Amino acid sequence: MPIYEYVCEDCKKPFEKLVMNQSEQIVCPQCGGRHHKLQFSVIAAPSRSGAEKSAATGTSCACTPSSCGCH
Repeated sequence: MPIYEYVCEDCKKPFEKLVMNQSEQIVCPQCGGRHHKLQFSVIAAPSRSGAEKSAATGTSCACTPSSCGCH
């Protein structure tokens, strides 16, 4: 159940929505509008002591090299 980020095309406010079902109607919580754009979001993983550095960002990820898509 991913959380998606949207921007309402009616009132221009950003909002997040936990999508339980792909057929679920997305409604802006500010104005009730049904016109929106899906936004790309960046995930931030907490770092741990001794964690590997991500090749893409140069920052630490919370995964091990054998269980991570960062490496």
